[in-house]
Amino acid sequence: MAVLMVVLGVVFGLCILSTALLKWNEVKYRKKGLPPGTMGWPVFGETTEFLKQGPGFMKNQRSRYGSFFKSHILGCPTIVSMDPELNRYILMNEAKGLVPGYPQSMLDILGKSNIAAVHGSAHKHMRGALLSLISPTVIREHLLPTIDEFMRSHLSNWGDSVIDIQQKTKEMAFVSSLKQIAGIESGTIAQEFMPEFFMLVLGTLSLPINLPRTNYHRGLQARKNIVSLLRKLIEGRRASGKTSCDMLGFLMNDEVNKYKLTDEQMIDLIITILYSGYETVSTTSMMAVKYLHDHPKVLEEVRKEHMAIRERKRPEDPIDFDDYKSMRFTRAVIYETSRLATIVNGVLRKTTEDMQLNGFIIPKGWRIYVYTREINYDPCLYPDPLKFNPWRWLDKNLENKNYFLIFGGGTRQCPGKELGIAEISAFLHYFVTTYRWEEVGGDELMKFPRVEAPNGLHLKISSH
Repeated sequence: MAVLMVVLGVVFGLCILSTALLKWNEVKYRKKGLPPGTMGWPVFGETTEFLKQGPGFMKNQRSRYGSFFKSHILGCPTIVSMDPELNRYILMNEAKGLVPGYPQSMLDILGKSNIAAVHGSAHKHMRGALLSLISPTVIREHLLPTIDEFMRSHLSNWGDSVIDIQQKTKEMAFVSSLKQIAGIESGTIAQEFMPEFFMLVLGTLSLPINLPRTNYHRGLQARKNIVSLLRKLIEGRRASGKTSCDMLGFLMNDEVNKYKLTDEQMIDLIITILYSGYETVSTTSMMAVKYLHDHPKVLEEVRKEHMAIRERKRPEDPIDFDDYKSMRFTRAVIYETSRLATIVNGVLRKTTEDMQLNGFIIPKGWRIYVYTREINYDPCLYPDPLKFNPWRWLDKNLENKNYFLIFGGGTRQCPGKELGIAEISAFLHYFVTTYRWEEVGGDELMKFPRVEAPNGLHLKISSH
């Protein structure tokens, strides 16, 4: 009986303490002028509920508080915005004190010179350096031939086997980017580089707790190892005196590159290129294959478009920039895949000063989560939004709408958008013209916080 009373007392005490902590946290953030919302627990806020319930958490908060509410997620007090017009304003007004507000773990691991971490003149300089590497002219003359050669080789031996398309597209996205960056040397460093890079990616998606065996700690260690590999590559090229026709070669060539970067800036830019393209290209490629499998009429239309290109060529001929520009329906498939799968849920901004927004006062240092996921499923914007319908994108006006934020918006719109679309298009070209496939195993898909197949997505591949 005494033991029972003690247990009941402890439970009662914990309930009182929990209630008190929740109440204290709400009072702490009950500043005049803040939008409505809840803040959850001290330190942890509502991150657990957000990650566990995902879109359900956001829908619930929206139904209670509207499209603009406060919360405490991803380690800091945050305003969530789901209003299309307001989201566009936030993304377009970095000069008015709305700078990138990505999680600390991401900033630490990607480096202090990565594009997400810098703003103002530093951002303009680093973005200019990046755009010089991936301009339409560079894609046409240098990158697309490299991508074509890689995709043809990478997909050449998939026939008559069972593959995990998730793992294959991850390797594809990473090695393709590394080949564009380091050219011929990519083959010698890829095997050492790849596991470190995958660890780095996990670290950026973790809480910034630097303790042994945490993903954050492993991510920081992976960054050190990657920096060491890239530094050796740069020093080796300088010692050889040779110039190379790849991204690193362009960055190191002061005669043709007007953006003079330090070695540290070059390394952070290379890591940024690898990181930013990896998740979107690999996941969009995997989900495009999944949707094509599930929608035979769409697959028939895609295959028709790519077979027409092949009919104009000899078997050994690569695809060129004109072929790429003619892939109108393939581009529509990529857009619809990005929308329906919602590869990117939103973007983060941070206030550099107290500011008025939507009739509320947002304190300095708060993050604003431009949550675009629900916009993708708004029936007023996309009729029958849960249907996979690439034909809707053949009306190019859809790309120019204010609510089109699949690739971000404002001055921070994804600079690698065209390069990513070119990579996915080249992958689909060789995949649909070479193979047929069916799913085996009934593998499950997760849509939040990342789109992934926890146990892989297995396909039985057969040649045409």
